[in-house]
Amino acid sequence: MKRLFNLLCIFFCLSSLTPIFSQDNSNSLDFQKRHPIYDYSDLKLKNTDTIPDFNSKDEKLKVTGTIFLSDGVTPAKDVILFIEQPDENGNFDLREEDEKRYVHHRAWVKTDNDGKYTFYTFVPGNDRRYNQPQQIFPVIKEPTKAEYEIDTFLFEEDPLLSKRCRKKISKKKNIARILKPKKIDGILVAERNIVLNP
Repeated sequence: MKRLFNLLCIFFCLSSLTPIFSQDNSNSLDFQKRHPIYDYSDLKLKNTDTIPDFNSKDEKLKVTGTIFLSDGVTPAKDVILFIEQPDENGNFDLREEDEKRYVHHRAWVKTDNDGKYTFYTFVPGNDRRYNQPQQIFPVIKEPTKAEYEIDTFLFEEDPLLSKRCRKKISKKKNIARILKPKKIDGILVAERNIVLNP
């Protein structure tokens, strides 16, 4: 009887530990599968961020703007904007951490009360293998919604941004996605305001 009691105690102890182990396991699975927007390391994001390798790039770029609520007027507070992009040759610099691959050239910002954000980055190159224009890929995370992609940032001077592409963009009335950088104090500066989905 004493032996049976000891076995039951061991069984209950082990069964109570199983959820802990499975929780740890699921967290690592979540890390593997979750969107990279959640991979930032600092608990306190700011409304300004700098992409890796910014200082070593020739065509340095400052992208700034305001994120508005769906009314297009009210600044959106506490919105995370994540970007990732290819390098100046149009190639994605892929890295790996804890068996998860990610794009090295990426950054995060979180808007303050004024909805403003700024990224210090560089002009990406064209992916000529797939005939793709220069693009920065943004993702939005609102406080009460799941993350979602918005239209990529394109570039006015991009030779691969054809008339046909421009026509499609103007039909969608989303011409603001085309950045028009101007050189100010030795750095290209462009503005992109974003209106959140309703």
